[in-house]
Amino acid sequence: MDSTAKTEIAKLQEENALKADLISISSHQLRTSLSAIKWVMKMILDKDVGPLTTEQEGLLKKASDSNERMIALVNDLLNLNHAQDIVSGYTFEPVQLVDLIESVLFEFTSETKKRNIEILFLKPDTHPGSISADKVKLRVVLQNLVENAIKYSKDGGKVFLSLASNDGKLKLSVKDNGIGIPEDVQPQIFKKFYRAPNAEKWQTVGSGLGLFMVKKIIERHNGKIWFESTENEGTTFYIELPLAPTPTVA
Repeated sequence: MDSTAKTEIAKLQEENALKADLISISSHQLRTSLSAIKWVMKMILDKDVGPLTTEQEGLLKKASDSNERMIALVNDLLNLNHAQDIVSGYTFEPVQLVDLIESVLFEFTSETKKRNIEILFLKPDTHPGSISADKVKLRVVLQNLVENAIKYSKDGGKVFLSLASNDGKLKLSVKDNGIGIPEDVQPQIFKKFYRAPNAEKWQTVGSGLGLFMVKKIIERHNGKIWFESTENEGTTFYIELPLAPTPTVA
């Protein structure tokens, strides 16, 4: 390959990276605004700020449905953007998983309160050590797993997270008591664009990219992911990641 071709390839790669960043930043800003609108409309529909006429309630429900469709579209844009980037562009650094988990859980505070879902994080008694990870992409993993656990739980349900270290590895579990995954479709659950039939009925919006991305990101971190599930009883996802070597003191 001559120098001109290499220069052109490098230029295209740079342009693609800039476009991806622009999509990501814009989508996140849109989602933040749309989520704020969503919760304000929900408060009004729940009559937290006073009664509504039948006509007002009908109009607000239509607006709320349109807003939900917009949120789903923005989520698809973000998911597609992440899906194109999951095989490259990793920046590894020491990451404290406990801190990252707590940060992600805080993001879902409003939703869990509205649906009366309790999240319990069972932290290890002693500091588990750090892992070498891309913090941004690992956050995507945690967001997807926690969001799914909440999304497919019934109102008033519980979500349990536990973290433990053993044999140089960190093991994280995310457990819910929601709709579960039918046994006959479990082998397909990590496939691109796949959604289980009961998940589609329970929550009609979704791209089917979340778990596909999660698996690719975990594998890129030399880890593994698996799950156990019983339909109508719940699902537990497990992640295992290697601990970063402990620095030796000279």
